Amino acid sequence: MNDLLPIPLTTFVSELPADPDDNNSCRSIEKAAYSWVTPCTTKATHIICCNQTLATSLGFDQQATKSQNFADLVSGNIRDPHIKSYAMNYGGHQFGQWAGQLGDGRAINLGQYQVLDSQQHVTLQLKGAGKTPYSRRGDGMAVLRSSIREYLCSEAMYHLGIPTTRALTLTLTGEQVIRDKLYDGHAAYEPCAIVARVSPSFLRFGSLQLPAVRGDIDTLQQTLDYCIRHNYAQLIPESGIIDKVVYLSWFEILCDRTAQLIVDWMRVGFVHGVLNTDNMSLIGETIDYGPYGWIDNFDLDWTPNTSDATEGRYRFGQQAYIGQWNLFQLANAIYPLINEAEPLQATFNNYNHLYNEKWLKMMREKLGIATNTDSQDNELVKSDQALCTDLETVLSTINTDMTLFYRTLADYSTRVCPQNLQQLQAHFTNCFYNQEEITKDYLQQLSEWLIRYQKRLLATEQDDQQRKIQMDDVNPCYILRNFQVQEAIELAEQGDYSKVLLLSELIKAPYKQQLKYQQFEIKRPDWARNKFGCSALSCSS
Repeated sequence: MNDLLPIPLTTFVSELPADPDDNNSCRSIEKAAYSWVTPCTTKATHIICCNQTLATSLGFDQQATKSQNFADLVSGNIRDPHIKSYAMNYGGHQFGQWAGQLGDGRAINLGQYQVLDSQQHVTLQLKGAGKTPYSRRGDGMAVLRSSIREYLCSEAMYHLGIPTTRALTLTLTGEQVIRDKLYDGHAAYEPCAIVARVSPSFLRFGSLQLPAVRGDIDTLQQTLDYCIRHNYAQLIPESGIIDKVVYLSWFEILCDRTAQLIVDWMRVGFVHGVLNTDNMSLIGETIDYGPYGWIDNFDLDWTPNTSDATEGRYRFGQQAYIGQWNLFQLANAIYPLINEAEPLQATFNNYNHLYNEKWLKMMREKLGIATNTDSQDNELVKSDQALCTDLETVLSTINTDMTLFYRTLADYSTRVCPQNLQQLQAHFTNCFYNQEEITKDYLQQLSEWLIRYQKRLLATEQDDQQRKIQMDDVNPCYILRNFQVQEAIELAEQGDYSKVLLLSELIKAPYKQQLKYQQFEIKRPDWARNKFGCSALSCSS
């Protein structure tokens, strides 16, 4: 490898069992955590976006990222003896049903890199780099539209302060593949791209489920021990022995992280769209940006996934429950390493309490309610919970833009009388999608909630300016709106990447209102309400 590029480590492949067959054919792979795979050679290499800050932290300085070797690395073209590339083997529940072996069907890992000035190691992975033994009937490629969505959304989540995989580069490959994005029989050629993404771990719940279901306790234990050694080292006692006490502590922490992750999604209006257990991270990160979406008008029943349109299993308001359901499946998977149901059950049963506690804390912050030592007072907790859930009812009564509402609420003074309905309507009017829905009854409903809200704020002895600062720190001014990403995709498919680059800059400071980005402080336009890519996506996206 060129001296400009750091050499990856081989931690994963040196510590976990490999598939002994290096034949890149789809098959059942037993007693192995991964298979050796070489990325496909691409026709061309054109880097659309490079996350230079992230690249630098991994040892790729600006000179390196401009080199042909770097372009070859992130497109899968580089052939170097130091790189031992592999695809991971895992299973999972998909839409509530056990799907058996799944694995990295279009992701190939290039090894681990050390984060500069840190003891942390991260894995560099190429998504869309070609077929693997886990591709089943697929070709292992990723189309440009889905790659743009992953690159932008993972970085948007990072800058919103939400745990996530990171995006290093977005690269055109010069290839084309046929996709039927609407599953309606109208397949067409689409340009291919690769996202080079980075994470401390790409292990999923399904990485433990598959060996557990197969009764392969050795691989189950090796995989979980690897995860703990590299991502939860603080749990390992001085003896170095990882036992059931450590496993239980790990599960408790993961439950906490998963609850917090979903609370954060609810805070910013993010809907993952396909929370199968193979899309849940063992380190509590957001992983696998498929048919995701961002809430425009507040709707707890909305799902962006066309495959989930009927059942709504992964809808916005059910994400917390699905997190718990998935954790239950994980608890079943690790049970053979513990052989005691009670401690696992106790941790699992605490999830609801944990989530609700975190959710209330988050909602208080969104509303600018300063808490003190009395914040755990039972009566106050009940009162605040009612205030928050009643607000969700108000927001759901008519089509109200969630992002704009909270930013507008931050500017609503405690000195204003909410009973002046005309003034009330004028203040919030920009948050509503259909002005005809703003009836006197609705304004009265909003007014009554605001009276309670003002009363709660006055009890905290916090002035309006302090409250606005607090609210603006947790309520984004800019989210990655579905229609804006779709506009960027449509331009990119014509060879114009300007809006992709513009959005990649916008998302770097989502909480800070900026005059140059005023065009992005808008509601979803009417034309985007039912347009594919703006209101709904398929799993092919």
